[in-house]
Amino acid sequence: QVQLQESGPDLVKPSQTLSLTCTVSGGSITTSYYYWSWIRQPPGKGLEFMGAIAYEGSSYYSPSLKSRTSISRDTSKNQFSLQLSSVTPEDTAVYYCAASLSAIARKVEDYAYWGQGTQVTVSS
Repeated sequence: QVQLQESGPDLVKPSQTLSLTCTVSGGSITTSYYYWSWIRQPPGKGLEFMGAIAYEGSSYYSPSLKSRTSISRDTSKNQFSLQLSSVTPEDTAVYYCAASLSAIARKVEDYAYWGQGTQVTVSS
């Protein structure tokens, strides 16, 4: 059973960079043909796809966040990470990592595995 666990700070100051890591167990992030995604849900709003890194290392980003988002991976630790720069209070959300078999997964049912989510608040 594949399990995902998000980790990182729960409070980030405006203009700083938000950094989160997703640790995967029970499966490898290099397994064909999985895509490892970051998704967030601001308070009172729906889920928002941020980006993904594929099993072979290529990355994909939401056009609206592309200029501020970077997703990387550490295959030796079976982890993938999110960096979101120049954050504002509008970036306050529950951040999830998730896995799918599609690069264009955008619906909840497209994802096979989810982390439990981590609340990140942007505030001074």
